[in-house]
Amino acid sequence: PEGCWSLTERPGRLTLTATGDSLDRPGYTFVGRRQQHHDCRAAASLEPGEAARAGLSVRLDEAHHYDLEVSGGTAAVIARIGPLRQRVAEHAVPAGPVTLAVEIRATRVPGTQHGPDTLAFSVGTAGGTVRLAELDGRYLSTEVAAGFTGRVIGMYVTEGRAAFDWFEYAPATP
Repeated sequence: PEGCWSLTERPGRLTLTATGDSLDRPGYTFVGRRQQHHDCRAAASLEPGEAARAGLSVRLDEAHHYDLEVSGGTAAVIARIGPLRQRVAEHAVPAGPVTLAVEIRATRVPGTQHGPDTLAFSVGTAGGTVRLAELDGRYLSTEVAAGFTGRVIGMYVTEGRAAFDWFEYAPATP
C-alpha cells in the first residue's frame, strides 16, 4: 500500500511500515517476487526496529505460508497451513542486522523432472548461521492449496517498522 514503504527514510535501504497485524488476512505490508525455479535460494538482510515484527515469507496465499520472523530478540519459523498456525522453531538473535534465508530443493523422483520440495530456513548473525527448520513444500503448492499464481517469496512487516538492506533470489543447481 502507498505510504507503507520508503527508500529515503534510511537511504540505501527499503523501510517497510506495518499496515496489518498478520499475513493471515489481506491488508499487510509485503514486497515479494514469484518463485521461478524448483531449486532456489532467497535471502534478505533485516534490521528490525525496536518494536517490529518482520521477516521473510514464502507464501501461496493468506492461508498457506511459511514465515521466518524476527521479533523481540527471537527469530522464529511459523507455518500456516489452512486453519493451522504453528511456531515450529525459534532461536535468540542479538539486536542489529540479521540475514534471513530460505533454500528450496526439489526431491528428484525417478521418471519425473522433480517431486516434492523441502524449504530450509536459516538465520545468520555476526556469530554464525543457524538452520532453524526444514518444512515440506507440498503444503504451499497449487496441487494442495489450489490457486494459480504459485509461490511468492518476500519481505514483510506486521508490527512497527523495519529496514531491509538487501534481498536476493537466485536459482540453485540441483
